[in-house]
Amino acid sequence: MTKFVKGNEAVVMGALYAGCELYFGYPITPASEIAHGAAKWFPMLGRTFVQAECETASINMMFGAAGAGKQCMTATSGPGFSLMQEGLSYLAGAELPAVVVDVMRAGPGLGNVYPEQGDYTPAVKGGGHGNYQTFTLAPASAQEMCDFTIKAFRMAARWRTPAVVLVDGLQGQMMESVTLPETELDAPDFSAWAAQGEAKTRENLVKSIYLDAAQQEEFNIHLQEKYARMAADAEAEAFMCDDADLVLCGYGISSRIARTVAQELRKEGVKAGVFRPITLNPFPRAQLAAAAKGRKVMAIELDAGQFADDIRLNLAKSGLGAEAAAVRMVHRMGGEVVTVDDAIAAAKEMLA
Repeated sequence: MTKFVKGNEAVVMGALYAGCELYFGYPITPASEIAHGAAKWFPMLGRTFVQAECETASINMMFGAAGAGKQCMTATSGPGFSLMQEGLSYLAGAELPAVVVDVMRAGPGLGNVYPEQGDYTPAVKGGGHGNYQTFTLAPASAQEMCDFTIKAFRMAARWRTPAVVLVDGLQGQMMESVTLPETELDAPDFSAWAAQGEAKTRENLVKSIYLDAAQQEEFNIHLQEKYARMAADAEAEAFMCDDADLVLCGYGISSRIARTVAQELRKEGVKAGVFRPITLNPFPRAQLAAAAKGRKVMAIELDAGQFADDIRLNLAKSGLGAEAAAVRMVHRMGGEVVTVDDAIAAAKEMLA
């Protein structure tokens, strides 16, 4: 079945096919259609929708539902995502699977409701306290907003950690055709650790507190080992990189701009390709190194350079110091979007 829907609506459809049972949320532009869609479709299908009084309440409701072994989610934008950081740390600290969709808008503060990618650092690096990480996915289309929401539930359950679907206001508001899955995913069995109020889970304890420092360190070591294993699920997409002299890097809407830029540059005889990380955490370091080795690299992004810094870091950790040092970027902030012409001009200047 194919539907012509907003990216935000595709998120709700993906969540339902993933088997999400509960939605807790508070509407905020440009993510409000997710709450609207959940309010309409969740009750129709026997699921639960709760409009919380605020984003802090939403994330803490998620902690309770996830601790009881229920698949749950919320969605928000920058200011609400900031309010959820403590709750995300608690979810990670208790190793609870849950999904948060962040439809980014311009900031800091209230900013405005136009698209930006300025939430990169808190979404990818873990914006709350402690040494936690989330599994972070970056869709680039309405179809992927559906598909990656499903994947986020699967990865959250697999790794017992919160998963973030990171998009921007353009992707949330644009309308595209989305082909829905044929069947719903089977519900995962969380009875081994969840507190589900029945005999077989009576001894399960959901917590994030270890009053003994040695035990707390041991738990942190366990988390870091788990995050290292998550690298097996890192994903990326390379477009026309095999013979490229210049590799354009972008995620989300910026990757679509990068594709057009590469195609236009090819028409002018410039061998350009595109590297798109699909997972921002775990970052696809090996795939990036393979695409960038011996080539010039330019990032296209809607922020102050957080993504470009991550490219440099991952290239340097791959042993590609020269490539890392030479990374350039073209960017806009405040709700302005990089144009194809701006990116082409920046690429030509870099190559010259």
